[in-house]
Amino acid sequence: MYGAIIGDIAGSTLEFKRKKNYDFQIFLPGSDITDDTIMTIAVARALMQWKQEGGDLHEAMRFHMRDLGRKYPYPLGGYGSGFKSWLRTNSKLAYNSCGNGSAMRVSPCGLMASSLEEALELAKISSEVTHNHPEGIKGAQAIAAAIFLAKTRHSKQETRDYIHENFYPMDRTLDEIRPDYCFEGTCQKSVPESIIAFLESTDYEDAIRNAISLGGDADTM
Repeated sequence: MYGAIIGDIAGSTLEFKRKKNYDFQIFLPGSDITDDTIMTIAVARALMQWKQEGGDLHEAMRFHMRDLGRKYPYPLGGYGSGFKSWLRTNSKLAYNSCGNGSAMRVSPCGLMASSLEEALELAKISSEVTHNHPEGIKGAQAIAAAIFLAKTRHSKQETRDYIHENFYPMDRTLDEIRPDYCFEGTCQKSVPESIIAFLESTDYEDAIRNAISLGGDADTM
């Protein structure tokens, strides 16, 4: 989660600068957490409550997302329009989004899961309370799976193979992606690129630089 939050802060002021270079100042003046961090913490709180008390995890997710979202209604960058509307209601209905909001908040699911199967199920639940489009769920599950595989010390090649076989093609390189890539807010057009940025990295800072250097949705990626 610290990794996700620091990446969010690093990308917060670069989201619309379309950086295509690798050597940039990571923390610019004004860098701060965005809705990505707020919702990541909400997912973590829901999981901790559910692990301790049981009950309906969908309901816990809805409660904590709305609770923190309403306490912090104006994060840097703002919430997406669909999520903002959802925050104002008490409805149990999702809004069929395939946006990468489902993937940006999912890291606690990979962190707290005790098996790969549980990571996938927790990611599905965390996504479908709002982003119940198949691509929204798929993006969240792919990130949670990659996190769980890293946590359990699987190699990058094993992670690449699993994501390639179960979620997205992993046969591109960053150098191939970067020239024509632009801001993309959907899971299907930002999650695989983000995973490739990790797979090509040599360390944590390198992963952040790789992701932001694509010139896309910098804080989320």
